[in-house]
Amino acid sequence: MVSAERGRIRHARGDASWRNPFPDTMLDLRPLDPVRSIKGKLIVIIAATVTMYMLVTWIGQSFNLGVLRTFPLALVCSLALTQVLARGMTRPLREMTAAARAMARGDYSIRVETNSQDEVGQLAAAFNSMSADLADLDTQRREMVANVSHELRTPVAALRAQVENMADGVVEPDSAALEAALAQIERLSRLLAYLLDLSRLEAGAADLHLAPIEVLPFLEDIRDDARGASARSELVWQVETIPEDLQVVGDAERLRQVISNLLDNASRHSPDGGTVTLRSYLDHDDVVIDVIDEGHGIPVAERDHVFGRFARGNAPAQTGATSTGGTGLGLAIARWAVGLHDGTIAVTDPPRGVGTRITVRLPARGPSDVGDVG
Repeated sequence: MVSAERGRIRHARGDASWRNPFPDTMLDLRPLDPVRSIKGKLIVIIAATVTMYMLVTWIGQSFNLGVLRTFPLALVCSLALTQVLARGMTRPLREMTAAARAMARGDYSIRVETNSQDEVGQLAAAFNSMSADLADLDTQRREMVANVSHELRTPVAALRAQVENMADGVVEPDSAALEAALAQIERLSRLLAYLLDLSRLEAGAADLHLAPIEVLPFLEDIRDDARGASARSELVWQVETIPEDLQVVGDAERLRQVISNLLDNASRHSPDGGTVTLRSYLDHDDVVIDVIDEGHGIPVAERDHVFGRFARGNAPAQTGATSTGGTGLGLAIARWAVGLHDGTIAVTDPPRGVGTRITVRLPARGPSDVGDVG
């Protein structure tokens, strides 16, 4: 899905991708494109108009056409030349007007074609970039609606079936049945939390409650929760911390959300019997936390893209896997939460060349400027 989506984005951005609904015509000659400023173009137009007027006047006098015929002819020729030059110069503006109207109707495929080097050419290039970005955002919005609808429908349908079975007496409302229903409710709660965090991300809100965190028990607690929530009972979960008394200043709830999401991704991508490793250590003034799995890995070209909003990674075609599930929001929110701590998150090379390693780097003393910290 990631590769297909990137292909669509490239198609929208311009690899024989965009369509130009304004075919070239004879009236749209553009000899002024090499001139690098509008002021320069105006000077050229004025000079060409005056030259044309003088040339036609001289020809008329040479052939004894008379004043009453020479001056009107010179005026018409000058105005015609001005019209041709000005029309070519302003064509990008007309294209942008038509493209803006098309974009208002939801069509982001139109691009402005120009070789102009002046301010209008720069405006056209910015307009094309904006149009491509809007097309990208519109695609993401559509996919987000589809993804969230799917993610909401699945637990709601399962919860409804479980409650109906208990109401009809098909299933006894014992602890096992109630735990299954509770699991679906928790899944819904996580999705709603993601959407709430996305709205905070859009608003740029920084809500941090900083306190010293003992890294080893913190990671072990998250590991235990992830192992209990995972359906992959055959996985091996490891926590390694050097030194064992390693501490970091941060928002425990935000960091728990980050690590939990990374562990959830790692468990879903790991092969049967694979190992999911949480490794933390001190690197100068930073605390580094690695989440490592033994899955199919992430291609180098896609490593930054996976942190984009609504990006949903798939296994390579040779593995026979399709979508790995999820809304595509988790890693984007993780990068936002880590960024609030003045930290970084990135996909790095796995230690043995197999699988995926996501590295979170946090200042050990906490963010230097926390803004409105609660």
